Amino acid sequence: MKFTSNIIFLALIVLLIVTAAGCKGPATNNNGQPPAITASTPVLGYNLLSKISGIWNGAVTSTTPLGNYPVWIVDFRPIGASQVSAKNELDTANSIFMSFFIVYDSSQYKLAFRNGGSFVNMTRVAYMVCDSVTESSNYSYYRFVDFIKGAKRDIVEVSFYADSLHIKAFTNQNNTLTTPVVHMDWHAVIQDTTSCQAAKTTFSFPQKTLVENFSTTFTGVTESIYYTAAGDPYPESAQPYLGISTLSYTVAGVPAIPSGAKVYLIVTTQPLISGGTISTTGLNTRSRYVILSSPDASFAFNYMHPGSYYLYAFYDANGDGIPDSGDYVSTANTTFTLAQKGTVSASTQINYVIP
Repeated sequence: MKFTSNIIFLALIVLLIVTAAGCKGPATNNNGQPPAITASTPVLGYNLLSKISGIWNGAVTSTTPLGNYPVWIVDFRPIGASQVSAKNELDTANSIFMSFFIVYDSSQYKLAFRNGGSFVNMTRVAYMVCDSVTESSNYSYYRFVDFIKGAKRDIVEVSFYADSLHIKAFTNQNNTLTTPVVHMDWHAVIQDTTSCQAAKTTFSFPQKTLVENFSTTFTGVTESIYYTAAGDPYPESAQPYLGISTLSYTVAGVPAIPSGAKVYLIVTTQPLISGGTISTTGLNTRSRYVILSSPDASFAFNYMHPGSYYLYAFYDANGDGIPDSGDYVSTANTTFTLAQKGTVSASTQINYVIP
């Protein structure tokens, strides 16, 4: 009787294990696709999408070769029903494309983070997945880690407060450290929430829709990082909605700009010049900018959000990054409009020396 009881007990344990495993549901359906996603489907990190939309500005502390810089402006906007992105340039050799979007991974819908671009003309793209969320009425926290190596390889922490954003990145420096160390620390304050409204309306953003099925994407790789375009599972060229604006400047009525001098091309979503002075509202809507080295006078802003913009340029004579006495500036509110997946060209004229 005791032997029989033990057999029955073991059978019940096995049944419970099998039943529990079955309750998780299959990783994919019979067609190899994830199960249907609906408005009620749990998506780890989903609320970040609505919180991050807008133009943010703040100082960066960095251990990268680019060092620290007091101003970094990022324009996050929807590019789909469940994806936001932002593209930034420092100069012609350094750029970054960031994107948050819904993926399916390990039998669960989650938010992913794609972070990559050109660093001194070298490619690096990292994919991370949300693994930790804390949300309250006045604070939200989302952690993203490497799809394969988890928090041992890369960590990006995204925190939201009342009107501010904090993104802190950690890396184990190409697997040379046992514990990741701080890579970049950005504290930003919201500047504008109007520029993203058109895209929100277009996509009825946010919604719970699948962007990429990453169930088997990283099978056979040691980490979810790419150093060439080859093999990148969701390259910039595959991003939806975005277009290209080729922008330039000319010079007239002012002394010649010295060769090698820094010239800024700046794009805003509201006019920067109002009544002959700088508009604070316009300043807060800076969306994209790049530093060119004279005589280079043109730049293609790719993967740019569709919309209406204003273009400006200034020669930074003293190298402080601010239009002030002795600098040359453009004084017209030059406008252009970029359509969905479109291309557009525009040029402004540097024509005034600041007294």
